[in-house]
Amino acid sequence: MDKNSTASDIGSLNAGLREQPWVQHLVYWLGAAIAVLHLVMNFTTIFSTQWQCTLHFVGLGTLAILLYPPLRNERLARSAWVLALDLLLGGIIVVSTIWIVGAEDAIYARGVHMTGWEQVMALITIAAAVELTRRTTGLVIPVLIVVALTYVVGWGAWLDNVFRFAGLSDETLLFRSIYGDDALFGSIAQISVSFVFMFILFGAFLVSSGAGDFVVAMARAVAGRVVGGPGLVAVVASGLTGTISGSSIANTVSTGVITIPLMKRAGFPARFAAGVEAAASTGGQLMPPIMGAGAFVMASYTQIPYTHIVIVSFLPALLYFLSVAFFVRLEAKRLGFSTEDSEQPVRLGAVMREGGIVFILPIAVLIVMLVMGFTPTYAAGVAILAVIAASWLTPRRMGLRQVLDALALGSRNMITTGLLLVAVGLVVNVIAMTGVGNTLSLMIQQWAGGNLVIALVLIALASLVLGMGLPVTAAYIVLATLSAPALYGLIADAQLVDLIATGQALPEATSAMLMLAAPDKLGLLGHSMSAEDARGILEALRSIDPSLVTGLYEQVLDPALLLGILLSAHMIIFWLSQDSNVTPPVCLTAFAAAAIAGTPQIRTGFTAWKLAKGLYIMPVLFAYTPFLYADWPVAFEIFAFTLVGLYTFAAAFQGHLERDHGVVMRLVLGLIAICLMYPQQPALHWAGLAAFILVFVWDWTQSRRAAAAR
Repeated sequence: MDKNSTASDIGSLNAGLREQPWVQHLVYWLGAAIAVLHLVMNFTTIFSTQWQCTLHFVGLGTLAILLYPPLRNERLARSAWVLALDLLLGGIIVVSTIWIVGAEDAIYARGVHMTGWEQVMALITIAAAVELTRRTTGLVIPVLIVVALTYVVGWGAWLDNVFRFAGLSDETLLFRSIYGDDALFGSIAQISVSFVFMFILFGAFLVSSGAGDFVVAMARAVAGRVVGGPGLVAVVASGLTGTISGSSIANTVSTGVITIPLMKRAGFPARFAAGVEAAASTGGQLMPPIMGAGAFVMASYTQIPYTHIVIVSFLPALLYFLSVAFFVRLEAKRLGFSTEDSEQPVRLGAVMREGGIVFILPIAVLIVMLVMGFTPTYAAGVAILAVIAASWLTPRRMGLRQVLDALALGSRNMITTGLLLVAVGLVVNVIAMTGVGNTLSLMIQQWAGGNLVIALVLIALASLVLGMGLPVTAAYIVLATLSAPALYGLIADAQLVDLIATGQALPEATSAMLMLAAPDKLGLLGHSMSAEDARGILEALRSIDPSLVTGLYEQVLDPALLLGILLSAHMIIFWLSQDSNVTPPVCLTAFAAAAIAGTPQIRTGFTAWKLAKGLYIMPVLFAYTPFLYADWPVAFEIFAFTLVGLYTFAAAFQGHLERDHGVVMRLVLGLIAICLMYPQQPALHWAGLAAFILVFVWDWTQSRRAAAAR
């Protein structure tokens, strides 16, 4: 591979950042110091939670001021005057943030009253969060924050519908935006300080130790001997790198500079190669144990242990990567590739001897500690020590310089995510203060009319719109806050309907309420009935008081089932929020891959979007099957049928199974795929499997005869 070309590709992705040597030198040492500070904060009790979040914001904000000019422009990046003004701005941000956080006790002592000067400091701090997020992530988050804040003190009072909000005073808004669990330095910022920073730092240590090179080498050794091997290398490498980075763009850049040229040389079209890399790298956010920042936020929202989320996420993530790999294999077969076309792979044994220990040992330590019940933060800290220790068993031993490199890299990789998680707290705070989340959740239930499919479509459309500008983590946070209660209610309703339809007895108080709401349905209770009648009973109870149905969840449904439903609701939103990586017109992961491949951005985005269809199929399984909370035999049964269904689905899309097919056969393959993946229908699954076997054997036989005739 051409190293100059690779450097150019990466440089184009970082265009517009400051690259003056003294700035880079300062960022390096400041980044290392910030990483050490986070280690101190996470493993000692010197700082309170509020001050941890404050120092987190101030430190990462200073790095952002140094690296990011006001606009991503080469001229501004080189301007000494702009840099001087930015340094002044950085000083103001540091002083105002520390000032206002330090004034908390005095404000409470005055009866929660802020002086004019304190209000100015609070306003500067909020404006700083907005501006720093604009510089690092673009306009959408800042606009969303401004819209949310002005809704509380301005235009919310002008509305005359369910979204009307009488408003709060400017002082109250400023106070609640700085202090409290849902504020700027609240629970989401604390997740960033602890879990997210430690895992990003762990990934940086793995990269500095050479684990990234090992991942790509192992992928080539594993996938290099099969049809479409170079494309499968991209899938395997991205899956393994996802366990390190937890960032789809970082995943694309780190592996794509190797895998995309590899695929192009093997004969894959450049746009397909870029699409494969983008789709596979998107799975990095789904691959345990890191799963991006969203998994930590999910654990906080649901109070489900992070370890449990990681365990149940493995099979769905594996299905996603296999779905991308199926597209690669079928495209290679369609283009007429053979195993001889693949580049000569390295020997797996040699790869494992040279660098396997530096990747496998730390990951094993991390997983074992999580399973043993240690906190993710503590487990990540010990895993970092394991990286350093393991490196001394390889030629690339990590000395002081390499440790400093990893510390600096970890802080630098955290800038965008950290500032985003702090700033998005302003939006979550408004949603909590105004109750707009509950309102929208009820509206989703009404619009869906009790139909879970319609609700999934509505949430997918909302995700699509948000994904045009919001980063993945922000999209998940906003969607989860607004729609998770509605989705949870609809899935729980479906379970209640099934129980009532089978004649499940309801509590006496519920029966009394039903007599008031719909006496004609009272005689149905305790007897088998249609799903429509059972749903009518729920709607009658909900018309009296929605809390009656909510109360039934806890009285009738098993607590473990309710926990599984809650996890399913959040996992649906988490998966759907990933489509911002591969959905045009704004799909940053696909754009990064297009920059490396030299292909049109939007067309590459559509290719990646096609290959990443697992992002939409898995949420349907989460909604309609117990995939995430069933016993392992049931989960593996769902996995097996879905696996065959995904392969058939990819064949229908590509128009090739073992030979090329026209529209009619593609429709047949699509129908078989639906049968294999249709929820809760064992007869359809087995019929679909039999049909697939028949079609595959016939296709394989005909393709061999055609090859022999040639």
